[in-house]
Amino acid sequence: MKHYIIVKFKDKTVAEKIKVPVKALFERTLAIEGINAVEVKTCCIDRENRYDMMITIDMEKEALSSYDVSEPHKEWKAEYGDLIEKKAIFDSED
Repeated sequence: MKHYIIVKFKDKTVAEKIKVPVKALFERTLAIEGINAVEVKTCCIDRENRYDMMITIDMEKEALSSYDVSEPHKEWKAEYGDLIEKKAIFDSED
């Protein structure tokens, strides 16, 4: 399945500044059994109604519970949670 984390930051300039460390953080999830790939993308259009970053994790459904309690997931929330205005989480099978 694909696990999407779609984020709007309080400060729109943050996404490009933190893209590299966020990608490195989420690449650590590849050590979790069932996680196959990670992508981090930033929005290329500067409009108020756009979200700023999308993190996509390709994983087996069974890996979601391991991901939820993983150190990278906890670090994501601890290090970047205060920067987030809002986010959407979406899971799909294709």
